[in-house]
Amino acid sequence: MSVKMQINGQEVQVQAPPASRLLDVLRGELGLKGAKEGCGEGECGACAVLVNGQVVNSCLIPLGQMDGAKIVTIEGVPGDSPLLQSFHDCAAAQCGICTPGMILAATALLAEHPQPTMDEIRWGLSGNLCRCTGYGRIYEAVTQASTGDAHG
Repeated sequence: MSVKMQINGQEVQVQAPPASRLLDVLRGELGLKGAKEGCGEGECGACAVLVNGQVVNSCLIPLGQMDGAKIVTIEGVPGDSPLLQSFHDCAAAQCGICTPGMILAATALLAEHPQPTMDEIRWGLSGNLCRCTGYGRIYEAVTQASTGDAHG
């Protein structure tokens, strides 16, 4: 099956079976390694990407559903993003496995709620697991990005 998508602002066409996981196509066919295989069951968020502005677990999405989709991976987040800077300033990235998914989930959250409450932040990131228990710093980074406050 031939699938046309926009990935990180670039038009791409992929030939693969329609049941291929989006995660495998991103990592294997396109060389985008930011989305990680964590649980493979949609429970951890390590493979999170944005599809048409919504956070999805790419391990659960068949390629056949992506024709015409606009996909953003962590590689598509600008390096000067205030959210990336906040993650750096707050030391919110620990081992790094959850970081891409957390950043993309936070991106979607801030697009919908530019100045979220702590409950909204917790809800917005709830599909992403941090096994290093760094949630406090992650929440702080999202808060900082939403307010523009400098850390420390």
